[in-house]
Amino acid sequence: MDADRLGAERAAAQAQIEALTSEFDAIVAASQASNADDEHDPEGATIAFERQQVAALLEQARRRLADVDAAVTAVEAGTYGRCESCGRPIAPERLDARPTARTCISCAT
Repeated sequence: MDADRLGAERAAAQAQIEALTSEFDAIVAASQASNADDEHDPEGATIAFERQQVAALLEQARRRLADVDAAVTAVEAGTYGRCESCGRPIAPERLDARPTARTCISCAT
């Protein structure tokens, strides 16, 4: 695996985490500054819903970063591209599509 590609994946995940964290903080600050009854607002989604939606995206981005870090560790250990379940090589096409894949297609299904 190209270390530059994993580095780019890591940088993208970190940037996404930073952006989502800022968005989450802005939602929280807006809800604290307002006394609006958003739970009964017929115009759209509630602030609580928006906050939970951003929190879910933030958790997903953190998992992505953890997956990239695990792939970097596997590269350093010389085990990158080997299935963690059966030990067989992971198809290059799978790694091209999903560089953080830890299992081969057979074990993933």
